[in-house]
Amino acid sequence: MAGKEGFSKAKKKGEVQVTERKDLSLSEKIQELEEEISTTKYNKRTQHAIGLMKAKLAMLREKSEQRASVGKAKGDDRFAVRKTGDGVVILLGFPSVGKSTLLNKVTNAKSDIASYAFTTLRAIPGLMEHKHAKIQIIDVPGVVSGAASGRGRGKEVIGMLRGADLILILVDALYPEHCNALLKEIYEAGIRINKERPDVKITKKDKGGIWVMALIRADIDADQLIDAIRGNAIYTKALTVITKIDLIDKETLERLKNEINPDVVVSAEQGIGMEELKEAIFQKMGFIRIFLKEVYKKADMEVPLIMFRGSTIRDVCSKLHKDFVDKFRFARLWGKSAKFDGQEFRRLDKELFDGDILELHIR
Repeated sequence: MAGKEGFSKAKKKGEVQVTERKDLSLSEKIQELEEEISTTKYNKRTQHAIGLMKAKLAMLREKSEQRASVGKAKGDDRFAVRKTGDGVVILLGFPSVGKSTLLNKVTNAKSDIASYAFTTLRAIPGLMEHKHAKIQIIDVPGVVSGAASGRGRGKEVIGMLRGADLILILVDALYPEHCNALLKEIYEAGIRINKERPDVKITKKDKGGIWVMALIRADIDADQLIDAIRGNAIYTKALTVITKIDLIDKETLERLKNEINPDVVVSAEQGIGMEELKEAIFQKMGFIRIFLKEVYKKADMEVPLIMFRGSTIRDVCSKLHKDFVDKFRFARLWGKSAKFDGQEFRRLDKELFDGDILELHIR
C-alpha cells in the first residue's frame, strides 16, 4: 500500500510497481517520485519500473514548467540581452562565487562587485576578444538550490543557459560541494553538457492515445530515451572553473583538482589564470578560421572570419549578409575543403574547415 507516500513500491515477484496518489500537489508528486527513484535498488528486475518512474517524473516536471509560465509577464528587461559576437558564454555559479570580478577581468564589462551575495540582479554582458574571436560573456544572478524548479531567478537564468553556446560552471574553492549541486540543477533543467545528442528518431502517432515509435541507432540508457521522447533537452558545451584559488593553499588546490577535475583554476581578484581561461573558452567553443577572398584579389590572411566547427558555405553567407544565401551563385575554395586550389562549389551545404580560403560569387 502507498501509505503516506505519493508513489510506492508494490513488490510482486521481485518487481516494482508504481502507485500514484491523486491527492498530492504537483510539487509533492515530483518530490515523492524523486525519493522513490533514489531509494529503489537498480537491477534487472527493477530496471523497467525505474524507467517508467523516470518517464513519469519527466512528464511531471514538464507540466510544472508549463504551469509556472502561465500568467507570467512576457519578457524581463533585466534578462533581455542582444546577442553579439561569434558566440555566447554564460557564467553560472552560486552567489558570491566571483562571477562579476571574472567578467570585468576578461571583458570590457563593468559589473557591480560587492562582498555580499546577490550583487548581480540582472544579466550583464561583456565582450572578450581572443585570437580574433569576439565572444560575448554574460554574468547572470547567482543561482540557488532549486533553480531548475524556479526558485530565485532560476527560470530566467535557466532560459539563458538553454540559449548559450558554452556554460562556464564556476565553483568557489571554499565550497567545492557546490559543483555537484550546480550539475544537478543543470541536468534537472533539461540541459545535457558535453554530450552528443543520441541518434534516436522518434515518431509520435495519435491513435487511441499516444503511440511512440523509436528508431534507435546507438546504445543509450533510459534517461537518454526519455530525453528523445520529450524532445526538449538541450545539448551544449561546458567548462568547470574553480575560482578564488588565492584563498586556499597548494595542497588543498591539488586535492580539489583530483575531486572536481576542473578545466581551469583561477583567481580573478589576483588575475591568476585569466589567459588560460580565455584560451580554454576559445578551444571549447570549437571555432575555425575562414579567410575571405574577393574576386581577382588576394585573400585577407590577417583577419579571419570566426565560425563554429562544422559550419557550411550557407552559414558563412548568413553571417556576412542576410541576402547572400538567396543571391549565392557559387564559391571557390582553397584549403582542406578543396581537392585542388580554387575548386568550385555550387552547394551551400559544403562543410568548411579551419584555415580554408573562401571566395564567394554573389548575384
